[in-house]
Amino acid sequence: MSTRPLSVAVVGAGPAGIYASDILSKSGLDVSIDLLERLPAPYGLVRYGVAPDHPRIKQIIVALYKILQRGDIRLIGNVEVGRDISVAELRQHYDAIVLATGADTDAELDIPGIDSPESFGGADFVSWYDGHPDHPRTWDLSAREVAVIGVGNVALDIARMLAKHPEDLMTTEIPANVAEGLAASPVTDVHVFGRRGPAQVKFTPLELRELGKQPDVDVTVDEEDFEYDAGSEAALRASNQQRQVVKALEGYAMQEPEDLTASRTIHIHLFEAPHAILLDEGGHVRGLRTERTRLNGDGSVSGTGVFRDWPAQAVYRAVGYAGSPIEGLPFDAQRRVVPNEGGRVIGEDGTPLAGVYATGWIRRGPVGLIGSTKSDAQETIGNLVADAQAGLLHADDETQVGHEAVVALLEQRGVPYTTWQGWELLDAYERRLGEDYGPVQLTSGERRERERVKVVSREAMTAISRGTDAPADPVALIGRPDPARLPARLRHLLGR
Repeated sequence: MSTRPLSVAVVGAGPAGIYASDILSKSGLDVSIDLLERLPAPYGLVRYGVAPDHPRIKQIIVALYKILQRGDIRLIGNVEVGRDISVAELRQHYDAIVLATGADTDAELDIPGIDSPESFGGADFVSWYDGHPDHPRTWDLSAREVAVIGVGNVALDIARMLAKHPEDLMTTEIPANVAEGLAASPVTDVHVFGRRGPAQVKFTPLELRELGKQPDVDVTVDEEDFEYDAGSEAALRASNQQRQVVKALEGYAMQEPEDLTASRTIHIHLFEAPHAILLDEGGHVRGLRTERTRLNGDGSVSGTGVFRDWPAQAVYRAVGYAGSPIEGLPFDAQRRVVPNEGGRVIGEDGTPLAGVYATGWIRRGPVGLIGSTKSDAQETIGNLVADAQAGLLHADDETQVGHEAVVALLEQRGVPYTTWQGWELLDAYERRLGEDYGPVQLTSGERRERERVKVVSREAMTAISRGTDAPADPVALIGRPDPARLPARLRHLLGR
């Protein structure tokens, strides 16, 4: 029986991976944990999926920081599984692998016109305005009228970022290229569409209330969009949060027309199901056609056959996230998750793959928040611990196990990996950029300091993290994405 610590690789340094690592470190096992991350910086969707003007949500980073700062979980960043190291090599050097890669792309929406040039995935737009290093540095923001499909918080984030005046974003970490793009936007109207009613929308009360607090931006809801059936009333009785959402929506609907004087407006439309994106003769977006829906009695809806065309020069779909496959591992292409039972990954023959586990959104799909993520991690790590105690976990090569073996392999291949100490260097650098920027004047006339400015370039992030010279040219901090890393669906944007 081996006397060495159990060696585990957790793939993905977002909340799911960090919480799983934390739970494993406190499990009572003698364990060595490496946290592999494909980006040079940790925190996953908290850094690259949360709008920059939501600092309260980003306080999650404080909790994640405290976990990684302890030093018992070793971060290995800028390493992509399937590109820099294979799953087979991970299984060779670790006794167990925990996949926590999340959901990084948009769920599909199958309506006519969805593939038009001005039809965008919401997740891609979020990655752009959050400064993801592997996404385009420019974005087509030429539309005056925009349609956003979806009634969750991501749809609200997109609508708010499009409508918000850019000077009110300059206190955030927003990168310079994003600020420049938004400043040139001529947008006046953003329309948000949901196919069901107020009792079924997936907004959270805080997000919805904050939507109406932006200077020179109105929010409207049509009074005709408030209908309830027995299923709706049952949902409202069961959820105080949903009642708060309905109350906020009703507040927007009850505003007096003479009070709606802002230069930009976010319109929330309920009971409108997307039917088709309308194109002009040149194949560009000119509008969105929706079908009016009605409640069926149980909270579901069906079409009425009544259609309406809305003017729009761009359409964003925010109908959910989807996971991506990892080379060398099974993948459920329909559910967009890694097939598993209780976090144990299931192979093509229907039996568990020894030593391979999944947690978070890549395990169950993109539903739930931090509470669900922690619950997932508890079950997955509980099963891993049980398997370890049963003597079922062994690296394929017992002579080269764990951190030192993997670091040696990466160095041999010239992979410029980053570490937790490197993140602290990058974190301090971004904070200095914020300090050096100086005070920002908001549309209200108030002046505030910037906490940080995000570095976008993967090369710059890596150089700063590894202690080499940071680029002297601010443009180099933005850089350009590596075409080989750019998602294929976005490569047509690279030349813009």
